[in-house]
Amino acid sequence: MAAEKTDFTSKDYYFDSYAHFGIHEEMLKDEVRTMSYRDSIMKNKHIFQDKIVLDVGCGTGILSMFAAKAGAKHVIGVDMSNIIDKARLIVEENGLADRITLLKGKMEEVVLPFEKVDIIISEWMGYFLLYESMLDTVLLARDKYLSPNGKIFPDTATMVISTIEDAEYKEDKLNFWDNVYGFKMTAIKEAAMREPLVDTVESRVVNASQCVFKTIDILTVQKADLTFNVPFEISINRDDYVHAFISWFDIEFRACHKPVRFSTGPFSRYTHWKQTVFYTRDTLTVCKGDTIKGNISCAPNSENPRDLDITIDYQHSGKEESSEGHMEFRMC
Repeated sequence: MAAEKTDFTSKDYYFDSYAHFGIHEEMLKDEVRTMSYRDSIMKNKHIFQDKIVLDVGCGTGILSMFAAKAGAKHVIGVDMSNIIDKARLIVEENGLADRITLLKGKMEEVVLPFEKVDIIISEWMGYFLLYESMLDTVLLARDKYLSPNGKIFPDTATMVISTIEDAEYKEDKLNFWDNVYGFKMTAIKEAAMREPLVDTVESRVVNASQCVFKTIDILTVQKADLTFNVPFEISINRDDYVHAFISWFDIEFRACHKPVRFSTGPFSRYTHWKQTVFYTRDTLTVCKGDTIKGNISCAPNSENPRDLDITIDYQHSGKEESSEGHMEFRMC
């Protein structure tokens, strides 16, 4: 008898997790997300009219149905998860089974009924944009199936970094382990410090400018470009303390007659992606006009490519104090 596997990672659970309707309910109820896709498709029927459309990671089939309603000649939806079994019933229930073909399997293994497609649509984004994202799969589909001059919805993503004052939450989530009913639990604190926090951040705690550190053109980007080490520079906008860096991403559909854009940042409406928080080991005392320069790197984890290894190196040049730091995180 084979030994039971115990070292499960997110890679093992990824496709099964997307089979449960609950995660799709959360995404569909995210109006910023779903209505942005709907508007980019339904308000650009002239782009979709009589086109062959590929929906990568189709889930419940909502984007496939938008495309069909917009006049697509035929839509192919591909998904590895068992949710596609429900999607077939949904497509049939809405009278679109003759114009939407749903294929269960990996993008690199399925055989499409068309040699080329005119448009690729996909909601591939994950936390910190790239965590558990399907962008690699979208790029594979692009290179194999997208016709010359074809379009991708969305086609641009930008990643942003800033800083926050977050003493109360940091105390509750991290410093709690310094004294747990009289006992130190440093091992757990160290583990918690290395894992980014995904949560909703109030805009009032953001205390620096916003720096775009990565722009991804999905029509031209290569897989190797998704491993990067890039500089950033932000300016502090008030006398305050910095307890963490914060990151989010913005998405654009530029191929439209009138471009559609949405942000997952703290100054915009809530999305299920929230924001990603990277706590500094030390608290930085900052003054208005101070600068924080550094580099942020991101790479797929060697054991599980759906996880991310992220590092932030920073140098704070301040009126009252200066400091520097090196931070390592694994998003898993």
